[in-house]
Amino acid sequence: MLKEILKILENDSRTTTRQIATMTGRSEAEVTKLLSQAEQDRVILKYKTVVNWDKVKEERQVSALIEVKVTPEPEAGFDSVAERIYHFPQVRTVYLLSGTYDLLLLVVGKTEKEVAEFVSQKLAHIEGVQGTVTHFMLKRYKEDGEILEGEEEVKRQPVIL
Repeated sequence: MLKEILKILENDSRTTTRQIATMTGRSEAEVTKLLSQAEQDRVILKYKTVVNWDKVKEERQVSALIEVKVTPEPEAGFDSVAERIYHFPQVRTVYLLSGTYDLLLLVVGKTEKEVAEFVSQKLAHIEGVQGTVTHFMLKRYKEDGEILEGEEEVKRQPVIL
């Protein structure tokens, strides 16, 4: 039941409890109770809107993916280094990876210089960080399942009556 509600909200966080109740065949009170519990248990962390910032002319935003090589700490492994990193406001996302690099960060700033200064003045000085590779995002095509440019092409044949 909760899984079905979560999928609905993941697709559109603006779906109302009344709409969810209709879609799932449950009462609105039951849906409200399940959502409140999910929020309290931190199953639902945030209700999110995907914004195409390229269409907002007044707001400049630069994004970078940064791969980070880390020396894990004896007791805490990668977790304590990741925690020191994710507290910076510029860091939007942190993932632990397999492969050559250990962490992948999504960092946002107003300019490329601001992101570069974050890497050189903050990130590089964190104990346990061995090295970084920064990839500036040049263009976003799709985010969180949403195509940002153009319309999705309809791939079915028209029905002629």
